[in-house]
Amino acid sequence: MTSHWLISFSLLALSIQAADISGMVQLQDSRDQKAKKDKSGVVFWLTPIDAPLPSPLTTAKARIIQKNKRFEPHVLAVSVGTTVDFPNLDPIFHNAFSNFDGKVFDLGLYPPGQSRAVRFDRPGITRLFCNIHSAMSAIVVVLTTPHFATSLADGSWEIRGVPPGNYKLELYHERSTAPTLKALERSIRIPDSGLKIPPITVSESGYIPVAHPNKFGNRYPPADSNPIYPGAKR
Repeated sequence: MTSHWLISFSLLALSIQAADISGMVQLQDSRDQKAKKDKSGVVFWLTPIDAPLPSPLTTAKARIIQKNKRFEPHVLAVSVGTTVDFPNLDPIFHNAFSNFDGKVFDLGLYPPGQSRAVRFDRPGITRLFCNIHSAMSAIVVVLTTPHFATSLADGSWEIRGVPPGNYKLELYHERSTAPTLKALERSIRIPDSGLKIPPITVSESGYIPVAHPNKFGNRYPPADSNPIYPGAKR
């Protein structure tokens, strides 16, 4: 009986064997001088080539806080089915919304200390804004795989716990064009010992910043930084 359990445990250990993959990203052709120091927000993910995708984590939770008139983090990667909370940690009102691409939603106006949530139920890129403060923006990258990571300020990234095998490595960067990102895709094989990817350089040459409208499709008023949304109770 003891031998049977030892064999079963050994087989289980082999079946859940996983490896880590890591690398660095470099940004070039940027019009934003901060990009030379801050390389955060580039999303990397792995899609199995010869194996089925794991079932989506439909009960997963994440959050984007609203603080100092900013969404933090600015770029969030999640699996399909993840519910994202949007707590308002500012002493002012906010109204997070997205009315094109990805997930369309409008959380409405809500005061300090409250939180509202959105379930991201299909893959894609969701760009979101605040209907009061035009400078506030964020991006949610919704993926069909649980194997993903977002680069840190120094450009480093790491995806942990990946079953060894053949994968397609893809990436997203908000200041890069779709053709540029497509050209950077590659097939890789991850061994049991893990893998370190050579540095990947992402060009921002095709990026053209465009002012976004409010949730009604109109320009923001000049006084969009007012702490209280017009009509809200003080």
